[in-house]
Amino acid sequence: MNTPKEMAELAVRALDGKNARNIRLLRTADVTVLADYFVICTATSTTQIKTLADACEAALEAAGENKLHREGYRSGSWVLLDYGCLVIHLFMEEARKFYNLERLWADAEEVDISGLMGPEQQA
Repeated sequence: MNTPKEMAELAVRALDGKNARNIRLLRTADVTVLADYFVICTATSTTQIKTLADACEAALEAAGENKLHREGYRSGSWVLLDYGCLVIHLFMEEARKFYNLERLWADAEEVDISGLMGPEQQA
């Protein structure tokens, strides 16, 4: 069994490995009962958004974690993956701006993920 933070880190690495943009990790445990962590990122195409979802699911499943729910996979502009203590939000640029989760959850602590990212993403 992985901790919520370890699960979030697995998701961040999976997203980074598939070239997700603007990845953010928010520690939400102190501001909501919905989840301990939110991972938010942007995809550049509807194909990439599904690739990102599949990569997260594969990484977490390989670590023994089962998702509780997946929403939006067929819509193409956003996908939500719910693991209970971790919720992963995958957006196309316009949908991310519309939902603006970083503003909505501004009281959440942003976790430094620079150590989890490949060198090309840290620039």
